[in-house]
Amino acid sequence: MKQFHLRLKSAILKSVDYFYPLFHKWMPLQTYRYAACGGSNMALNILIYFITYNFILKKALLHLGFITISPHIAAYIISFFITFPIGFYLSMYVVFPGSLLRRRVRLFRYFLVVIICVLLNYILLKIFVEHFLWYPTPSLMITTVIVVAFSYFSQRHFSFRAK
Repeated sequence: MKQFHLRLKSAILKSVDYFYPLFHKWMPLQTYRYAACGGSNMALNILIYFITYNFILKKALLHLGFITISPHIAAYIISFFITFPIGFYLSMYVVFPGSLLRRRVRLFRYFLVVIICVLLNYILLKIFVEHFLWYPTPSLMITTVIVVAFSYFSQRHFSFRAK
């Protein structure tokens, strides 16, 4: 398993860093890696959200017996459960590998920031879709831009900072 992890990490770093020379004048390597990894994970999140909302849930309410979830929120929850572990892996091993904090501290702090981001996502999606009556996918895209900015600064200065 460790061999697989090392090969995966190396392959991701090679892929991400391959394009860094195009951006090195505008941002440091860590910021670039965050943008590349976060952007890829965000694109995956939006793709999963779109497919789930339109083709799996078919824009219908999700009835779980004890609760009914609106389709845009259900699609968000499903996409979150797929992209959360991917995002943590990329943050821990690709973007912020130099953090001196213990792994469990990083995980706890990452979790706290993610919970805040989830709440921001939920609130903003509810406002944009249910109050402003915007389409769900563009609403998710706008929400994502806002939450990513918050997440970057929180992860950099709180979750994965050096002691």
